[in-house]
Amino acid sequence: MLTRKQHELLLYVNDYLTQHGVSPSFDEMKDALGLKSKSGIHRLITGLEERGFVRRLPHRARALEVLRMPEDIVRGRATGGFDPKVIRGDFGGARIGTPKPVEREDAVKLPLLGRIAAGTPIEALRDESTFVGVPPDLVGGGEYYALEVDGDSMVDAGIYDGDTVVIEKCDDAENGTIVVALVEGQEVTLKRLRKRHNSVALEPANASYEVRIFGPDQVAIQGRLTGLIRTY
Repeated sequence: MLTRKQHELLLYVNDYLTQHGVSPSFDEMKDALGLKSKSGIHRLITGLEERGFVRRLPHRARALEVLRMPEDIVRGRATGGFDPKVIRGDFGGARIGTPKPVEREDAVKLPLLGRIAAGTPIEALRDESTFVGVPPDLVGGGEYYALEVDGDSMVDAGIYDGDTVVIEKCDDAENGTIVVALVEGQEVTLKRLRKRHNSVALEPANASYEVRIFGPDQVAIQGRLTGLIRTY
């Protein structure tokens, strides 16, 4: 699943390559997407690369290769309706996915709000009719929800692609806590939180990924990890 901006950038790069035979510059991509800085383009390209949509060719300037296109383009559907929702306070939106059955009689049913990126941030979407059953010892007296993990950036913390994580809803957390963070009001990600002076670091648990540094007004905590479910 791609964010709206990742989707938009991928289409722009593919069209540009088709017309010019070379990928656009960072400045051209920044202007095309209406972003203020090239760092945002770098983040979007990294996300596309990690999900296997593009590849950066080494030792060459303006060298991006499109490896595949989103399913809505492959199937010939119009892209105008591409409007993913972001996890916010009310967790509104719609999710596409396969419900997981509640197997234990004493299981607590939690809303399964979608997929959370354990790579670079993506939107997490909700299907209000989808729930997952979790053991009662994974939840306490607060408000909880569940998310499916998409990506491998937290593998060294024992969190793998396809796992279901149990999240306690909160708006703050201690340093070192694995949290669900809303980044720049648009995207959500699962990372370890580090507050340093006047900045917030979102740390992966995989050396292949970089630590992301943001200002305190760019990151909103939406929950902390309390448990994990893995299906074999």
